[in-house]
Amino acid sequence: MKWVVPLVIAGEIALVSCLLAGVAVPAPVLLGAEAVVLTLLALEAAVLYRHYARARRTGAGRRDAVVSAVRTAVPEPGRRLLVHEIRGLTSLGRWVARRTHGVREGDHAAPYTGPQTAMVYGLLFVAVVETVALAVLIPWPVVHLIMLVVDVYTLLAVLALHAGCVTRPHVAGADGSLRIRYGSLFDFSVEAARIASVHVDRRYPPSGGLITFDPADGGVLDLAVGGQTTVRVELTEPVMFVRPLGRRERARVVRFHADGSAELVRALTQALTRARTAPSPTPTPTPIVDPSG
Repeated sequence: MKWVVPLVIAGEIALVSCLLAGVAVPAPVLLGAEAVVLTLLALEAAVLYRHYARARRTGAGRRDAVVSAVRTAVPEPGRRLLVHEIRGLTSLGRWVARRTHGVREGDHAAPYTGPQTAMVYGLLFVAVVETVALAVLIPWPVVHLIMLVVDVYTLLAVLALHAGCVTRPHVAGADGSLRIRYGSLFDFSVEAARIASVHVDRRYPPSGGLITFDPADGGVLDLAVGGQTTVRVELTEPVMFVRPLGRRERARVVRFHADGSAELVRALTQALTRARTAPSPTPTPTPIVDPSG
């Protein structure tokens, strides 16, 4: 079953490409393709219901049974992608309301969208132009409707990605902790006790990717925005982080981008100093009880 979904998706893409290229596709082929998709959806629904019913028979509540069925039937990468999509869409509402996620009173929020903002709005402009152009050029109503749905979803996905980055900044906690994020895709929290040093360090990772990891030197994690990182954090020991699709690694050095890197480093350094120089709480003395009364 896990290989059927990618094959069907690839077939659908090939079919749409043929229609866009003007290739005459027989009506039975179109009907057969739609029948395969509907059959696949029905099979997936049946599998989910079977796992749900099994969980209910063991005494699980409805919500727990649904969660158990999804975890059993859907691989972890698929579940994580779905969660990323939902969080991204909810970030749109948070962006409109000008609210941030995970920033408490006394924390320092550090944005990181500067290098990518122009590119994001450029992609949005291109997507809008493409939507209008395809609406004029495509004569087939069904294909036009499909492409319209795809283009609108693309616009929402780009906006949701940027909204997630705006509303989920890096956070230097008042307690000396550090939370490094990239929208809803990546979230890495480090306690103050595990931070050895932090300083400004501008680099341009050669890979050019968003998240790259080098296991050498105890593990070096790069979270680049616009192909650059500006802050370097060295940890006292390797700390586990989770990649967007669920793979787990351990990093001892983390390099990431922040628009105001100097301000973030200064705020985190001050918070670490306060946390490490604060006097230990005086233990409450245990009262002595006279057994004689």
